[in-house]
Amino acid sequence: MTEKIAVLTTDAPAPAHTFSQGVRKGNFVQVSGQGPVDPETNEYLYPGDVAAQTTRTLTNVKAIVEASGATFDDVVMLRVYLTKREDFAIMNDAYGAFVLEHTRGDVLPSRTTVFTGLPREEMLVEIDAVAIL
Repeated sequence: MTEKIAVLTTDAPAPAHTFSQGVRKGNFVQVSGQGPVDPETNEYLYPGDVAAQTTRTLTNVKAIVEASGATFDDVVMLRVYLTKREDFAIMNDAYGAFVLEHTRGDVLPSRTTVFTGLPREEMLVEIDAVAIL
C-alpha cells in the first residue's frame, strides 16, 4: 500500500484547524481549501477585492501543490467557493489570468464553482485542488 503523506510548506498559510495543507498518496495530491491569507502574517488580505483574493488564494494553492512534488500544470481539478454570485465575473477573470500563466499547453484544469457561506466574513473566495503527478 502507498503511504499517505501530509504536505506542509511555509509558502502557504499554516492550517488553522484539524487538517493538513495537503495530502499526497501515491501520485494523487489533494490540497485543502485555501483563502486569501498571507503565509507570513496569517492575515486575511484584500478585504472586498475578490480579484486580488482569488490571485492570493491560487498562489497559496500553487505553493502547496509544489510542496507535494507536483507542479501547477499537474492540477486536474480546482473547486472555487464564492460568497456572492455577483463576484463571479471578476473572480473568473482573475482566475483565468492566473491559470493561463501557470499552465503549459492548452489543457486547463477542470473547475467547479459553488456559491456558499465561508468560515470568515472577510473571505470572498476559497479554492481547493486535486493534482496527479
